[in-house]
Amino acid sequence: MGFELNRFQGDVDEELICPICSGVLEEPLQAPVCEHAFCKTCISEWISRQPTCPVDRQNVTSAQLRQVPRILRNLLARLQIQCDNVQYGCTRVLKLDTLATHLEECDHNPKRPLPCEQGCGLIIPKDELTDHNCVKELRALIQTQQQEFNELRFFIAEQRREMQLLKDFMRAMKTSNPSMRAIADAMERDEVVRWSSSLQRARVTRWGGMISTPDDVLQRMIKRTLTEMGCPIHILNDLMENCHECKWPPGLCSLETRQNNRRQYENYVCKRVPGKQAVLVLHCDNTHMGEDMMVEPGLVMIFAHGIE
Repeated sequence: MGFELNRFQGDVDEELICPICSGVLEEPLQAPVCEHAFCKTCISEWISRQPTCPVDRQNVTSAQLRQVPRILRNLLARLQIQCDNVQYGCTRVLKLDTLATHLEECDHNPKRPLPCEQGCGLIIPKDELTDHNCVKELRALIQTQQQEFNELRFFIAEQRREMQLLKDFMRAMKTSNPSMRAIADAMERDEVVRWSSSLQRARVTRWGGMISTPDDVLQRMIKRTLTEMGCPIHILNDLMENCHECKWPPGLCSLETRQNNRRQYENYVCKRVPGKQAVLVLHCDNTHMGEDMMVEPGLVMIFAHGIE
């Protein structure tokens, strides 16, 4: 619907009037052949009932509507209009093209979002502040978030179940059909490569801070984070087993060998484990490393400090 004529100062050219609602054009569109202009809402509703131009009845569809010429848009933009909130006390008269920006900041806008003055931290429309109940609103917010959390948890559980079914299927196929083994292995490798490409690089500044025998609590924490990162299920347990020095390759399996091979550490391509002093060193990223410094599907290295 267009803007009401009585809101404008001075005369408004007839070319700027919508033939359907008789208001000043709002978000104008025009027919492709006859070039008659209409409000976007007006012409869209009209065409949904009958695909013709309301003025001369030429055939027209929604897909054929196009933007009006710039000169027409400029004429509309220069019109002087009263603020929508004149009934609430606003006396501003401004150019039409600045109306939307003004309405967001207008002190008289009853729907202007304001912070609750009682301290709950919620942003409330101005006309609802008087009846606002912090306890009621916060309770409703918590219930909504709890519902969303439950839905997300159910979705994640379903995704894990489907992934496990797929994993079991692929394992069964590899066992029963040798020709499928290579295909399944390739699919699993591709999944790891795609996951790795989504991770951020990390830099280890203090290799001496490496924890070679992380305790169970620390391992569970890292495993939970890897799960949240979308780590492919078929490598998750293997990665976690490889966070302990007993599963490390020969070049890392003892303090002495780690000290002797320290210069080689800088050649590792490490991926970040968000929020943790740990990195992923995946085999697919480190094919340049020798067998004495790398294992399949990769290593999880946990540090006391020194990760950037």
